[in-house]
Parts: sequence; structure tokens; C-alpha cells
Amino acid sequence: MSQSWPIVFMGTPEVAAVSLEHLSAGPDPVVGVVTQPDRPAGRGQKSVPSPVRSVAERHRIPVATPEKIRDPGFLATLKNWQPQLIVVVAYGRILPTSILELPPEGCLNVHYSLLPKYRGAAPVAWTILNGEEKSGVTTMRLVEKMDAGPIFLQEEVALAVDETTASLEAKLSPVGARLLLKTIENLKAGSITPKAQNDDEASYAPMLKKEDGRIDWTQAAESIERRVRAFYPWPSAYSYLRGRLLKIHRAAVISSEEKDVPGKVIKADPGGLWIGTGQGILSLEELQLENRKKLSAAEFLRGTQVEKGERLSPE
Repeated sequence: MSQSWPIVFMGTPEVAAVSLEHLSAGPDPVVGVVTQPDRPAGRGQKSVPSPVRSVAERHRIPVATPEKIRDPGFLATLKNWQPQLIVVVAYGRILPTSILELPPEGCLNVHYSLLPKYRGAAPVAWTILNGEEKSGVTTMRLVEKMDAGPIFLQEEVALAVDETTASLEAKLSPVGARLLLKTIENLKAGSITPKAQNDDEASYAPMLKKEDGRIDWTQAAESIERRVRAFYPWPSAYSYLRGRLLKIHRAAVISSEEKDVPGKVIKADPGGLWIGTGQGILSLEELQLENRKKLSAAEFLRGTQVEKGERLSPE
């Protein structure tokens, strides 16, 4: 029987919390957790702990929330935990060499794409945005260059036609947790050798910004519909109706050929809310006007008058 390895876990969002939950139930002790500091959230802007912190505290695992990753006090804490291995899942910061080289077994990362495709902070959203039919999970050894380390294991996952970032993350999270435990088991047994990535095949998935959600109605309906799914739940695809912010949570392509004035309301009745685009017509299925709740198109039109012929604008 192999000896147990003390593990430090670094991660922040819900996808990482799923891995920590599985790791905590595994054979190796999680001796410490590192996550982003509590952030204000919601209308009241109350300070909210990250999903990873919530799991760590439930399991009574010590938690560090450094503002600066190179902080000497934090590095001292990390060394004090004496990890054999550091596991990193969507932590949200690039790790310096001082951390990468600290544990004897290095740093193991779970990444939500089939590397070398979609290196970067938002692989799930960009997978949907680009109309891919499959995604997956990769475990790899972290190196200084972003998401470029050698690969241990990979598993493919098919995308549904209506896949959103939220639904795909929910699919990938348990796969990532399972691959993580399998990778650690194989590392301890000495039965796995990482394979170098082909940098020539690399593509990138940069961090999303709020303004990425702004809809450009001159694009094709199919492209806009993918943006709606890719940016759900954040930053949300949005436009403006008479100067008021209008978030679009769900949409469907009515026609990919027909052309009309981009952003023009073609239909606004109980049968639907249809908008012209650069190529094709888009039906808005679920919307949310500024400071209002999310509604179906039929409910929205009952409470908000939208005239046929008026325009949705990018600002």
C-alpha cells in the first residue's frame, strides 16, 4: 500500500469546489486550502466566501486567502503545510516558480478543455463560442508558461446543442474530480508519464470581461445565439432597449439565411420576439430588463411594450 501524500488544494469557483469535495473524501489528507479572498456579491454587496472556502470550512481544513500570491507570510504558511503535491483547479492566478517548485511532486492542474486547445482562463465559454461539438478535461503538470505543461490524462465530453457555460461546467466538474483522483493514484503508483503538449496546436481562451457580452447585431444569428449560451451565467449577453440594459439569457435561430436590419424588431407578439441580424433572424426566448427579474419572451411582452420596427442598440 502506497504512503499517503499531504496535499494542498488551490481553487476558487464551484467547478473547483467539486474537485475539493472528492479529494477530501479520498485517501490523501488535504492539509491546507488556498482560495481567493471573500468578494462582495449580490445586490447588498455583502462579503461572500468562495465556493472552495465553503467546502474547506465544512471539512475543517485550514484556509489561506492571500491578496498577493508572492506574499512572504503566505509562502511561509504554504511551506509549513509541507505538501507532497499541490493541486490547482481554477484558482484564478498565475503561480510563481517559488510555489511551482515547492512540493516534491510539483503542482497538478485540472483544466476544462482538451489541451493544447483553449489554454487560458475561460476555456468553457470559448468552446461554446466557437461552436465546438466536444470539450473535455485535462490533468497536467503546471509549468511557468500558462497551461502549457505536460499532460497526464484527458477525457472527452460531447456538447449538447443548447449547451451553456453553466451546463457544460456542471458536466465537466465531476469528470475533472474523477480524473484528478485517478491521476494522483497513478502518480503514487509511478505508473504514469506525462506527455508534452504540441504548442503548434495551441489555441487560447482569454478571461472574459463584462463588455464581451455586448451583442453586435451585425453578426450572424447563429454566432449571436452561441454568444448567449457562452456568456450564461456571466457576463450575460446584452443589448439596450430604449436606453435600458436588456440581458438575453436564451435565444434561438429562426432563420440563418433571411436578412433584415440588424437589431430591428421583426415580430413582437404572443408568437415571439424576433430580431434581425447581419445574417438570419434570432428569437429572444428569455430576457431580463434592467432591475427586473428574468422572464420568458411571452411574459416580457405582457409587461413591456415593444414595437415592431424599433431597434435594439449596442449601447
